[in-house]
Amino acid sequence: MRRRRILRTITVAGVASVTGCLAETGSNVVLDPPTDQQFDSDDLPYPAYGQTLPEFSLPNPLSGETIGIGKLDETLLVTGFFATCPAECVQLIGQLTGVQQGTIDAGIADAVRFLAITFDPERDDAAALQEYATRMNVDLDAGNWEFLRPPDAEAAERVVDEQLGITFERVGPAESARVEGYDFTHLSLTFLVNPDGYVERAYRTSQPDAKRVLSDARTVVERTE
Repeated sequence: MRRRRILRTITVAGVASVTGCLAETGSNVVLDPPTDQQFDSDDLPYPAYGQTLPEFSLPNPLSGETIGIGKLDETLLVTGFFATCPAECVQLIGQLTGVQQGTIDAGIADAVRFLAITFDPERDDAAALQEYATRMNVDLDAGNWEFLRPPDAEAAERVVDEQLGITFERVGPAESARVEGYDFTHLSLTFLVNPDGYVERAYRTSQPDAKRVLSDARTVVERTE
C-alpha cells in the first residue's frame, strides 16, 4: 500500500473537509480485526477498523508548516487533546510519548508520525504548545511529532468533533473549577492509521497501552513497506 485511493476532499474555510467512501471493513488493513471492539465499525460514531480517516489540513504553529493528511505516506497516530487538561490528556499524551520513544529505539521514527490536534486553539498557541512539549517529554527533534492547531474554535469542532468523532464540550467555571476560565469534557481516542489512510485501530481510552500501540504500529510499518 502506498497511497490512499478513494477519498475526495473539499476545502471549507481553510480546513479540508471530507466527502468519501468507507472501506469495506478489513479489506484495506493489515492487522487482524480488534478483539476488543464491541460494535461493527459502521455502528461507531468515529472512524474505526477498516474505514478511512477523513482528510484535513491543519497548521503546526511550532514549525509554521501546514500538514495535509492526504499528503502523508507514513503510519499515523492521531489524537485530540488540550494543553491545560489536568488529567486525561496528561495520561494520553504521556503514553504516546512512550510510543514515540519506542519508535526511535526501534529505528522506525521516520515511518511513524504522531499528530496531536488541540481543540483549544484559543489558549494553545505556539508558546503554550512548546512549553507543553517540554513538560510532556515530547521529542520534537525526532521530527515525527506534530502539534496541530485549528485556526479557531469552529474549525476545531469541524475537524476534531465532526470528522474524527473525538467529541468535546466546553464548560465554564460554573460547571468545572479544574481549569481557570473554562475546561472541556471530552472523549479520549487515538487512531492508528496505515499509509493508505485506513484505520487499523481506534484506541478509546485515556491510557492506551504503550507497548501494545508500539507493537501494532511496528506491524503496520513492516507490512506496508
